Amino acid sequence: MAKILLVEDDRDLAGMVVDWLKFEHHLVEVVHDGEDAVNMLKSYQFDVIILDWQLPKMEGVDVLRNYRSSGGQTPVLMLTGKGAISEKEVGLDAGADDYLTKPFHMKELSARLRALLRRPGSVTGNILTARDICLEPGSFRVTKGGADIQLLPKEFALLEFLMRHQNQVFSADALLDRVWKSESNVSPETVRTCLKRLRRKIDASEQESLIQTLHGVGYKLTS
Repeated sequence: MAKILLVEDDRDLAGMVVDWLKFEHHLVEVVHDGEDAVNMLKSYQFDVIILDWQLPKMEGVDVLRNYRSSGGQTPVLMLTGKGAISEKEVGLDAGADDYLTKPFHMKELSARLRALLRRPGSVTGNILTARDICLEPGSFRVTKGGADIQLLPKEFALLEFLMRHQNQVFSADALLDRVWKSESNVSPETVRTCLKRLRRKIDASEQESLIQTLHGVGYKLTS
């Protein structure tokens, strides 16, 4: 599961992309113009950005330049109807990681995203492990000692995020930013409640919790 920002002014296309990516268990935020994209990227972190070239208020390539100049490192896939090599060169020089020309098949979009997310430093992998917990993102499966355990979607997303960032400490607010949608009506108590449920499902009674609480600081998963 990845947290994805989709910037696309064609609302019909955006709706189809969102439905497809949600089917693949991704968390998707959507904005429809360049200025909103810039503001979103200033406030939240994402694992990949899908960015249309032709946008109201600010073109996608200008959003990209703004993002890269401010130090943004998240992989960017540009959507465009432009086919000229010179125009693609402009986008790549501005910091795009890949291109997808409209119209495109959703399966090709998925393949491009998987390729971007496999790059070093990104948040993907085939199988994640910690102690006797094994998480398979592609099949939405979690096992404990080889036995399947059933997690709610948000429990799965939280566990996957922490397993991808083992031994790193995250505050409740940071987990809200990375695992919950920005417009959700949630609070740090939401994180604590989800963690309690998750610990009951993944922890062994004779061991300390896989997810540690650092009081006044945050939470981290240790293997």
